Amino acid sequence: MVLQKAPAAASIWGYSSNIGDVILVKLINTQEIQQEQGIVRMGPEAKGVWSVLLPPNEAGGPYSINISNSFGNMITINDVLFGDVWICSGQSNMQFTLPMAFNSSAEIAESSYYPDIRLFTVAMEAAHEPQYDFISVEQPWSVASPRSVGNGNWTYFSAVCWLYGKYLYQKLNYPVGLVASDWGGTAIETWSSPDALKRCGISEMPKTSDVPWPTAYSVLWNAMMHPFLNSTIYGVIWYQGEANAGNPLGYNCSFPAMIGDWRLKFSESNPQTSGSFPFGFVQLAANRNDPSISTGYPGIRWSQTTGYGTVPNPRQKNVFMAVAMDLPDYTSPFYSVHPRDKETVASRLALSGLAVAYGKTEKYQGPFPSHVVFSRHSNQLSLTYDMGQADLLIKSQNGFEFCCSLSLAVCDLPSLTSWYAVTAMTSTSTTVTLEIPKSCNNKTVQIVRYAWRESPCPYKQCAVYSVINELPGPPFKISLT
Repeated sequence: MVLQKAPAAASIWGYSSNIGDVILVKLINTQEIQQEQGIVRMGPEAKGVWSVLLPPNEAGGPYSINISNSFGNMITINDVLFGDVWICSGQSNMQFTLPMAFNSSAEIAESSYYPDIRLFTVAMEAAHEPQYDFISVEQPWSVASPRSVGNGNWTYFSAVCWLYGKYLYQKLNYPVGLVASDWGGTAIETWSSPDALKRCGISEMPKTSDVPWPTAYSVLWNAMMHPFLNSTIYGVIWYQGEANAGNPLGYNCSFPAMIGDWRLKFSESNPQTSGSFPFGFVQLAANRNDPSISTGYPGIRWSQTTGYGTVPNPRQKNVFMAVAMDLPDYTSPFYSVHPRDKETVASRLALSGLAVAYGKTEKYQGPFPSHVVFSRHSNQLSLTYDMGQADLLIKSQNGFEFCCSLSLAVCDLPSLTSWYAVTAMTSTSTTVTLEIPKSCNNKTVQIVRYAWRESPCPYKQCAVYSVINELPGPPFKISLT
């Protein structure tokens, strides 16, 4: 396994029927023995529990851990490394396994070169009360190998989780522990505690339906996330939102509420886990090959950034993301909702994670408008990107639209009748200038937006990218009134 490295102290805990017994934990390597004691106390569900914090250890290993009680019983765990521990959660695009992805044969074969990456997969279980241990485990801690990384379709291991960890390891050059806890088709409410839902005024608990995934609120938080709370972790990555596409405005509250609640509960249970641990997510990818769909996914993408368009932002501090809207895969044998290019998804996410979670000064996100000049006289709108520090790569003129109407409320209707595509556009290395469509004459120009479609462009051919790393500019909408 991998335990969290210094400066945090890794937590180890377990169970015993002997209340008051002394548990001795020894961490052993070739240079020294570290020793800590814990007392068995009455814990949740009337079980005897004990826990210890190991002294902070720098990245590396291997270590052995001997755990013994006063009756002479001993458990030994071998080949333990210290590094950074990341939890990977969400629905089917996180559950999507490496053999299903593009370039899977090469990726699976290459996994044997990364024995310092260790993997753990939680089994899909639901519970109506918080669990203090996992109901079952699909994949116990395993050294990265073709067998542990590429077991099969929808089993283990998560493609995005593995690739994210691999790209981190290539830069950090020390052990990484990856924990996959995911379930396809599940909504954010199933992963949220009652406390998080209450913050958004969500109180009803629908009964689980007969579909192959749980729908009752909090049941995955209870069974597949709550048991982690004693652990010391570094951060979380998340790929979810498709199941909430019917209520994008609700996601604007439930997503940041869940992030804040996870951070609070992890740090309260084990203060060695930061109460502001880094949290990364994948902004929803393209889905159906239908250019008329402007509801659902676009709203979720906007809500994933809590209406700011980019992260980190004032509502989402220490949060990072990967844009994936330009990665359609309409011929995917796993349906178009599951694009197979997880290498691009994970590389973009790792680039953002290295910048936000590790302070690496790299260009980690695509261009985003920082200044807008709207001239009714010239009938033009100029967008300056990244405070004039952008280095734009323009691949097309598609994706920009204006809402022109006497009423702002019309712009939020599902109909596209008040939206007009931009037909004339010029650009420099830092700006994009849009000509107001003639269809807007005698109407009020209310909003400009970009890439506001479920599937806004062909593969890697949206309009705006950065020259460095070819990162796509995320979708946005800006009010002009």
